[in-house]
Amino acid sequence: MSKKILLLEDDKLLAQTLQDLLVSECYDVTLVTSGNAAIDETYENRFDLYVFDINVPDMNGLELLESLRDADDKTQTIFISALVDLESISKAFKIGAQDYLKKPFFPEELLIRVNAKLASKSSNITYNSLEYNPQSKLLRKNGRALSLGETQEKLFDMFIQNIGQVLDRDILMECLEKPSPTALRVAITKLKRTTGLDIKNLRGIGYIIE
Repeated sequence: MSKKILLLEDDKLLAQTLQDLLVSECYDVTLVTSGNAAIDETYENRFDLYVFDINVPDMNGLELLESLRDADDKTQTIFISALVDLESISKAFKIGAQDYLKKPFFPEELLIRVNAKLASKSSNITYNSLEYNPQSKLLRKNGRALSLGETQEKLFDMFIQNIGQVLDRDILMECLEKPSPTALRVAITKLKRTTGLDIKNLRGIGYIIE
């Protein structure tokens, strides 16, 4: 059965491009152009993934996701937005988004992230000696359970579900209790030592594991 995606985007050209691409990959895509229309769809249908723009009519994407989370809707969510300020990005993750893609972007980049999110729901992720279940958050190293602290767990989850993708430093800092570039470097160094993740620092861009 095709995975169901609710796409909220009021730019008609971009919306049609994204819908066509996702449908070509055998996803079942419902397209809406306003926050209220998105709410109506979530009442009537169950989706495997939400892809929400933020600046849309009626109710913006952040308000929409916040109301869905308040209603105990835990559907994975990717934001696509021209808003690149840290406050917007920070709020997106605080209210429960799993990813944030800054406009402009190549449509294929969204497809990569959609594939990663939906594939991770149904299977474990393996990386060298690590095996991770994104739903239960159970991590094993060489077959033995490995426990991480809250900050390390958030960073690990973000890295392991985005292998091969550059993660913006500002987004990663939202995993920290007291965000700063220094605290992020320390946390990533500790994470590398604990898990063996091969995390590379792309100066001025972000971090990536390959």
